[in-house]
Amino acid sequence: MEQQPEKQMEYVLVETMSTHRMRYLVQVPKGKKDYALDTVVMNEAKEFSQEWIGENIFNARIVSEELALQMCDEDNDYAKTWSSDQKIKVFFTLWEDKSDE
Repeated sequence: MEQQPEKQMEYVLVETMSTHRMRYLVQVPKGKKDYALDTVVMNEAKEFSQEWIGENIFNARIVSEELALQMCDEDNDYAKTWSSDQKIKVFFTLWEDKSDE
């Protein structure tokens, strides 16, 4: 039986932005509509409702495993003391995790 060559793999960092439509219902004195805007900007308004609009990809680039692990530490500082293997298992989407190819 012929042995198949091992696939060469690389990591691609995909950066996205998740968008929600948010609504706030703010009571203000008549003629003072801008007060409502200030209330929302100051994070003083209660959320009325939200709807997830979707996720948009805005960047994708190839990164080394070393850089990926460094970024993992920056983004998930609670896991800095974990081993590299543990970080890869928890935070990286590996080809074998998503495919039987």
